[in-house]
Amino acid sequence: MRRFRYLAAAMTIMGLLAGSAATATAASAATSQPVKAQATAAVHLKSGATAVTTAPGIAAALLTNGIVPLATWPGSQSVQSPASGPAVRFAFPVTGGRVTLSPLGGTIDHSGGILFLNVKNGKKIKVSRFTIDLTHADLTGIVNGNPKARVPLFGLNLSHARLTAGKHIVTARGIGLTLTAAAAKALNAALGTQLFSAGLKLGTASTLLRF
Repeated sequence: MRRFRYLAAAMTIMGLLAGSAATATAASAATSQPVKAQATAAVHLKSGATAVTTAPGIAAALLTNGIVPLATWPGSQSVQSPASGPAVRFAFPVTGGRVTLSPLGGTIDHSGGILFLNVKNGKKIKVSRFTIDLTHADLTGIVNGNPKARVPLFGLNLSHARLTAGKHIVTARGIGLTLTAAAAKALNAALGTQLFSAGLKLGTASTLLRF
């Protein structure tokens, strides 16, 4: 059961890395002027968190193929059981960065990572220190702790993204995550599988940013 929980969680992280989101739309009308003012300049980030939830079927597919993703400290993971099937939710602390609201852009840095294990052959790969690049619409990470090996992991679909701003808080919601060709190749090679493919829709992410 513990291994199952880890597997499901891992799926989320994959979908994860493209962070987005939070809430607070009710106050948007009342704070329209402050939000507009925030949008004209970059916001320097102090803290926050990004969470990602795997798309329907992703967790089950990973599990069936023996791929177990585990959050590494200080990241965390949990398993959810919606009607569409098991899903994994990963969360990673925001450590810094800067963003603009209009146009949407900037970067969001994180600590923690994900260790992917293939329990069928013992192979593994770790991706960590995720950076969400809103300007280029992708999410990057370093591979196996090597700062020189930073690669684009996920493409970000911002077409349905919703951003709101309050006093010292920016939230985002509705950002889709798709696996890049480079990430699919690296995961398949490191784990000895052919499970991953470019363009695979892994999930959505949400981010709450404090500045």
